Amino acid sequence: MIATIAPMLREFLQKESAAGIVLMIAAAIALVVANSPAAPLYAQWLQTTAIAGIGPLVIEKPLILWINDALMAVFFFLVGLEVKREALDGQLDSWDKASLPLFAAIGGMAIPALIFVAINWGSPENLAGWAIPAATDIAFALGILSLLGQRVPVALKALLLAIAVIDDIGAIAIIALFYTAETDLAMLGGAAATLAVLAVFGRAKVASSVPYVVLGVILWVFVLKSGVHATLAGVAAAMCVPLKSGDGSPLERMEHGLHPYVAFLVIPVFGFANAGVSLGGLELADLVAPLPLGIALGLLLGKQLGIFGFAWAAVKLGWAKLPDSIGWRQLHGLSLLAAIGFTMSLFIGNLAFDDQQTIDAVKIGVLGGSLIAALVGYLMLARSLPAAANAGAGSLPAKESQPVEGSAS
Repeated sequence: MIATIAPMLREFLQKESAAGIVLMIAAAIALVVANSPAAPLYAQWLQTTAIAGIGPLVIEKPLILWINDALMAVFFFLVGLEVKREALDGQLDSWDKASLPLFAAIGGMAIPALIFVAINWGSPENLAGWAIPAATDIAFALGILSLLGQRVPVALKALLLAIAVIDDIGAIAIIALFYTAETDLAMLGGAAATLAVLAVFGRAKVASSVPYVVLGVILWVFVLKSGVHATLAGVAAAMCVPLKSGDGSPLERMEHGLHPYVAFLVIPVFGFANAGVSLGGLELADLVAPLPLGIALGLLLGKQLGIFGFAWAAVKLGWAKLPDSIGWRQLHGLSLLAAIGFTMSLFIGNLAFDDQQTIDAVKIGVLGGSLIAALVGYLMLARSLPAAANAGAGSLPAKESQPVEGSAS
């Protein structure tokens, strides 16, 4: 089974796992700094103003927004490349491959959002954050999964990756539809024209990365000025990069070249800038307030019910097939790791709310729910996966025969 997995997928999973460890360290450092005497310097650093651009396209923002709008656009560009590759030549290029992660991801986005709305129904000021627990952090999840080493079937990693890719598509659509401010039509027109030129280069299968990078930056500026969230420019530009040309695969070449910078620079910097929250004076009432509680339970319970429940229903109805090397208890553990929503959840939280007190409550909910999900998911998989000696490259475990009800207990 492992021998049939493309080397590119193995390389991606290895890098992403390592990146998850780096992200955990960056988040932990941010929490320590935010609760130390260096906290004022940390806050001041995030609010440092930086200016770039010329004429009407000058952009002046505090550092935290440069990180969230500019650096994260690079992250979304990579996400766009990965989504396009998976859809054309990967885990999502056929219904047989895509059906199980598709149903699981739909449940994993819908149920957490419904749980959040139910808990916050009496607090309408919080409802803008309904999408926060719908996200999955693939780097964090694979980082936890990597701690189990060779015991993890590659099919389980591939399924988690496919669910996360579909989850990212859903998050991109949510940001575009629900978290866009009033638009400037002139700038939006400039963005459309730039995207059209990008599409021409893509249709011509231009192999050089230069026009995609240069026009992508111009597109980002137009989109930022238009009122549409600037990170969507990264996804749009990525969709124009051709998978194949006369000189190999521009998409795969750009993906491989960009991945280390995103994994080991962009995402850790984002984590460090956004995970810092002061825990001083925190009381039990703050933890069980509707906003953080809705996020934490949306992630912790919603992902389990959504991913595991929808996947189980799809398999039982004959709409999808569970891979032979994955058992129900392992899928349940995977649904817990998918409840780690760190990067995208914090990102959506920053889009949904403006005031720092509310954003801090979002961070508490995301960090709390993600931490519990990571610990419980790791323990569940550690118990359900075969011992390392029995989990070699060619000896993946057979599907469990016990009924699903027993596996969820």
